[in-house]
Amino acid sequence: MAEFVRGVRIGVDVGQVRVGVAVSDPDGILATPVVTLRRDPNVDIDAQASDIVELAQLVDAYQSVEVVVGLPVTLAGRDGPAAVQVRAYADRLARVISPVPVRLYDERMSTVAATRRLAERGVRGKRQRAVVDQAAAVEILQGWLDAQRRRT
Repeated sequence: MAEFVRGVRIGVDVGQVRVGVAVSDPDGILATPVVTLRRDPNVDIDAQASDIVELAQLVDAYQSVEVVVGLPVTLAGRDGPAAVQVRAYADRLARVISPVPVRLYDERMSTVAATRRLAERGVRGKRQRAVVDQAAAVEILQGWLDAQRRRT
């Protein structure tokens, strides 16, 4: 079992229109929301999409040791069209931020959980849409961090 390396992790929730971003503390205990990026509609695999560039800048700014990208597998645990797109996104990101590793983490229901938590806090409507992607990134990263702690 690999030992946990201290350092900031970045969590990413990739959507069709927006990309939610969260960060962890260096000890890997708590994930917090950072920003929602507009997804660049440029899907050319060779082009530098602006959201990928912004993510790379965040990785550098936070001196991140790892990036965790939510993988939207189906409820049956298989890759659907969304998972295929996210895998391609993660591959592009990995090429840009190398040698910082990009990990995929099963994000089933992260947006649902984030929406529910926001609603429980009274955040609804436009205010909720503005932060739900960040909240989903928090759910993804926190789930990954918790899973890593259980493994050690």
